[in-house]
Amino acid sequence: MTTPALGVCYYPEHWPEAWWERDAARMAEVGISFVRIGEFAWSKLEPSPGELRFEWIIRAMDVLGRHGLKVIFGTPTATPPRWMVDKHPDMLPIGRDGRRKGFGSRRHYDFSHLGYREEAARITRLLADAVGDHPALSGWQTDNEYGCHGTTYSYSPAAREGFQRWLREKYGSIEALNEAWGNVFWSMEYNSFEQIELPNLLVCDPAPAHDLDFRRYTSDQVAAFNKVQYDILKAKRPDLPVIHNFMAGYTEFDHYDVAKTLDVASWDAYPLGHLATGAETDDIKRQYMRQGEPDYQAFHHDLYRGVGHDRMWIMEQQPGPVNWADFNPDPLPGMPRLWAWEAFAHGAEVVSYFRWRQAPFAQEQMHAGLLRPDNEPAPAYFDAQQVAQEVKAIGIGGAAARGRVAIVFDYQSEWAWDIQPQAKGFSHSAHVRALYAAFRKHGVDVDIVSPHSTSFEGYSIVAIPALFAWTESLRSAVENFDGHLLIGPRSGSKTENFSIPSRLAPNLPSNLLDAKVIRIDSLDPAAEVEVTGSGAVRLWRERIETRAKVVIQDVEGWPVLLRQGKLHYLGASGTKALVQRVVDHLIAEAGVPVIELPAGVRCRVRGGFRVYVNYSNTAAPLNLAADEAEYVLGSGEIPPAGVTVARLSRAE
Repeated sequence: MTTPALGVCYYPEHWPEAWWERDAARMAEVGISFVRIGEFAWSKLEPSPGELRFEWIIRAMDVLGRHGLKVIFGTPTATPPRWMVDKHPDMLPIGRDGRRKGFGSRRHYDFSHLGYREEAARITRLLADAVGDHPALSGWQTDNEYGCHGTTYSYSPAAREGFQRWLREKYGSIEALNEAWGNVFWSMEYNSFEQIELPNLLVCDPAPAHDLDFRRYTSDQVAAFNKVQYDILKAKRPDLPVIHNFMAGYTEFDHYDVAKTLDVASWDAYPLGHLATGAETDDIKRQYMRQGEPDYQAFHHDLYRGVGHDRMWIMEQQPGPVNWADFNPDPLPGMPRLWAWEAFAHGAEVVSYFRWRQAPFAQEQMHAGLLRPDNEPAPAYFDAQQVAQEVKAIGIGGAAARGRVAIVFDYQSEWAWDIQPQAKGFSHSAHVRALYAAFRKHGVDVDIVSPHSTSFEGYSIVAIPALFAWTESLRSAVENFDGHLLIGPRSGSKTENFSIPSRLAPNLPSNLLDAKVIRIDSLDPAAEVEVTGSGAVRLWRERIETRAKVVIQDVEGWPVLLRQGKLHYLGASGTKALVQRVVDHLIAEAGVPVIELPAGVRCRVRGGFRVYVNYSNTAAPLNLAADEAEYVLGSGEIPPAGVTVARLSRAE
């Protein structure tokens, strides 16, 4: 697919069948091309065991198809019906507190429960057979939002038994496990795999390797659950894409692994809800309350494009106020248009608004749609209509441009520093996002890449921040990379078994970086250490023995940024000013072209166009960049929530 398209999420089971025809006609009038259905409809599809009622959803597909709409069919396994719980009462997940979760909402299943996995396979197979040849069918969605509401981990008997099997397969002998986990400490040694419990309800912390292996095991269960459905769906229609809708900020399982059995990675973008529930400062939350933080959506676009083998959709795009944050503000007028354009700029093939009509009942009745509950258009209805017309008129298409910069994002590093932060608030993702935002403020396109990357060829700068442990592929990519590298802080400070490596962090050969981290200083957030020049160290700094050149040091003489050839090592967490200073230094060293953007304005290149979006509350001036020929949408004065598209002088 080269031309971006709009979609919408639709629930025909929520509305009288007499409404379907008019709904479909209006969707087509707006310019919508794709409609997702089915993902929460199991109780209507199979009201009792074996009682299959698929005719109504086939009729809905008939209606949508008559109006030229393409259907994405979601498997309904995120909402098993009540009778399923009666049949498999032990399928309900158990929380870390040891309490079983109940029926009455959604995602009430345990990834480790093999009986439910087979039930999920059964309904997927039945639906594939029933609708797989329908002419309106254009793709599948597996399940819905894996892990949402804290449902990745379950501390159930099924999980315990599965974990024990997984450990036996990984380690082979209990002696090998005891050594890998360091169980000689505190007399934690086991005599058999059957003795091993789950890492919850303990007096204090479990062995970090125990906790990490449980997270690895659970991540593997998510991937296995997805693979079952993928294999069934691809066997029926190998020509259709299989998609899953991931979420922002959810890192409890390895999305790269799950995406091995996906054709497209999509995610559900709720910028205002994400900001309200996120860790941003109160000042940022106030400033961007009606827009969303300027780099948050973009980061996830680039992350999921990387996860999805360079294919990314937005399966759910916020259209107005949501219902699930502490506070749910109305977006600044025009933001649903801006969010769609930004997603397209970052390579989205489809942006699908959630939802067509606001529901007047149940848990999400306060969640806006393109239509109000009285069937009148909500503001985003007209935003979607405008986007559809603009995209068609301009002809933007192709892939998002390859970035000059790549940043490694690693889910295991996120787990590791959650297990053992050493400094409260230290996280892998926070370091990744800080660097990402600093590059983006200069108009630099960034790719997010896997820790299993085997080559960084074609990039000018690669950043690997707060990496838990080196993989062999990543070591090889680093050793063979001819561009500029930024590593740290804390990178390579552990082995894959969560122990300190014998040559200490950053655990690199001296010909690459002659440095050792010999001590850690974990700082109270209220205490910052200034660095010479500008910026400050906060939360984390490392005492380093090194023969490398010290580029930046703090006022107490601790090295902050080292350089050896083209490799830089950052030995501290920093304020935004320090991170920006480090990024500016790398950009200058690598000679990466920049665009000086007004505050709150961001941009990204796709095909032969550069798309500018304005997250600020005021209009901002733009100047044609050296590689731009003309503005084809908007102008050099970009209003709040505005979009300007420039045609490049040469095709990217």
